[in-house]
Amino acid sequence: PHPYFFDYHRKYRPLFTTGRCGAMRIMMADQGLEWEEIVVDFADWMKGDLKATCVFGQLPKHLGRNHDAYGKDGKEAALIDMMCDGVEDLRLKYAKMIYQEYDTGKDAYIKDLPNHLDKFEAVMAKNKTGFLVGDKPSFADYSLFEVLLNHLVLCSSCLDTFPSLKSFVDKMSARPKIKVFLDSDAYKKLPINGNGKQ
Repeated sequence: PHPYFFDYHRKYRPLFTTGRCGAMRIMMADQGLEWEEIVVDFADWMKGDLKATCVFGQLPKHLGRNHDAYGKDGKEAALIDMMCDGVEDLRLKYAKMIYQEYDTGKDAYIKDLPNHLDKFEAVMAKNKTGFLVGDKPSFADYSLFEVLLNHLVLCSSCLDTFPSLKSFVDKMSARPKIKVFLDSDAYKKLPINGNGKQ
């Protein structure tokens, strides 16, 4: 069966965006998987039936364990979890700025961004494989890659002082199936954020 995943957009978002499913779309494209994308609208989500099937009442559901993107053993899986948490921290800060502080906080956010990116730079430089953990992409890499793509739109020079991260983005972008996906209309037609700010 094809892997399925779900996403929904809140009522205040007029367009379906790349959102939290962005990293999963990139991962599935890179793995050569086909999928059916089911968008759950706000009214259906609020009925609660689907939400009740989700442990924390949130979507989407992650697929890393099912598609060999979760490390080779328990130690790598734990490190991948840690990296995913770090990416999520950055994603939440980015979302807060985009949706709540864009007009007043964008410049300060960009100025402070190196203090967040340097942690990922140090991990990437230490691992020396071009990935956060292990020697092949994990879900943490797909998640970081997608977040960095969004940040490069926000500030095209944000990786200029982070050679390992810059190399990582170039390497991931050049993976043949990811390149095809990033060049596709399916990817390009999705706005980064629902409020039009980026």
